[in-house]
Amino acid sequence: MQKRALIIGASGGIGQALTQGLKAQGYACTPLSRSVDGLDLMDETRTNPILSSLPHQYDRIFVASGALEIAGAAPEKTIRALSAQAMLDQFAVNAVGPALVLRHAHRLLPRDRPAVLSVLSARVGSIGDNRLGGWISYRAAKAAVNQIMHTAAIELARTHPMAVCVNLHPGTVETEFTRKYLGRHPAVPANEAAANLLRVTDGLSPEQTGQFFDWAGKPVPW
Repeated sequence: MQKRALIIGASGGIGQALTQGLKAQGYACTPLSRSVDGLDLMDETRTNPILSSLPHQYDRIFVASGALEIAGAAPEKTIRALSAQAMLDQFAVNAVGPALVLRHAHRLLPRDRPAVLSVLSARVGSIGDNRLGGWISYRAAKAAVNQIMHTAAIELARTHPMAVCVNLHPGTVETEFTRKYLGRHPAVPANEAAANLLRVTDGLSPEQTGQFFDWAGKPVPW
């Protein structure tokens, strides 16, 4: 039986690269995005019908949606620059959006064989690793999606004992998403980042469900 993969946010740099990498591994891919398929994760009235209509179960699910800058609001350098609307937008895209996908995970993941559901998070969402401050809204939204995924993994383990549900930090990737913020930070092309993430997910076991890993497979502190 051919394996299947579902990629949410497939029109973005990492999403496209993940789709190409999975196809190269022989997966039948279902790529979904707002720009191509109308999958707007800020609008559950549009998201739920699309996800509910998917006819298959998937051996790999990647939630690669997300945004660093929304409606022109750049990451805050200090909490004094906080905007309520900018923070709400960050939570809507980076936390609530993935949660709306996870709501369908019980149906989309098989119960009779191994499967992996991965949500792309970010190291800046780690509370234990935060030594610089700044980026309040983005950090908080990513910390929230870490909790959402961890909770979903606990529930899924009760009905899907062979499934793995994890957060992944892809590293700094050369995409339109990060172009303005790279500076002197080392970055990798999207196809290399995708290959790293696929390698990590290929090596996961059910005992690791609910955890947070970086692109090299190393645990990231909560």
